Amino acid sequence: MIELRPYKALGGARYGWLDTRHHFSFAEYYDPRRMHWGNLRVWNDDTIAPRSGFPRHPHRDMEIITYVRKGAITHQDSLGNKGRTRAGDVQVMSAGTGIAHSELNKEDESTQIFQIWIMPDRTGLPPSWGTRPFPKSDRSGSFVTLASGIPDDEGLPIRANARLVAATLESGQQADYHIDAGRKVYLVPATGRIKVNGVEASAGDGVAIRDEQLLNVIAEESSEIVLVDTI
Repeated sequence: MIELRPYKALGGARYGWLDTRHHFSFAEYYDPRRMHWGNLRVWNDDTIAPRSGFPRHPHRDMEIITYVRKGAITHQDSLGNKGRTRAGDVQVMSAGTGIAHSELNKEDESTQIFQIWIMPDRTGLPPSWGTRPFPKSDRSGSFVTLASGIPDDEGLPIRANARLVAATLESGQQADYHIDAGRKVYLVPATGRIKVNGVEASAGDGVAIRDEQLLNVIAEESSEIVLVDTI
């Protein structure tokens, strides 16, 4: 089963400094049919104005992944961590027993991010944060794991039976992704236009997938694809 969720049909809001689209119920957007996809709870598509951002606020017991699509995001938290994550790179925050953080766009251009929340396998663990560069050239033509809680996977560690995967494809190029039995995938083209097992999706569209064993992704134009594989 492959369900297309067009970008224009997503929830969201505009706050002046933030233009956000919600793939799942979040903040003032509520749709009982779109509460989560397996353990994937939040997928927000955020555009943050220059010299603005999310001021310090708390979280607990959630795996929060930030995939930077354009510009950069500067992180600071109550553990003393500080870091700047640039386009194409990823940061992971395991909120655990509690952490407060800010995510600011200190650049002179807009920053675009995917903000992805995954429910952890275990609660009550100490909080942590990390970031890592992932050059797009390393995932040209194939899917590469960027973050995962699945044994023997590469990428930044998360505390959930899930993985974040990405690929960059040139026009006409294709890549396959295998799905283990009983798992679900949620896929979003960050840029471009693709076909997923024959279903066309454009930049920002969500593609909810279950009961499929193999995904064949064909780029109709140069595309950057991000997906979460979860239970």
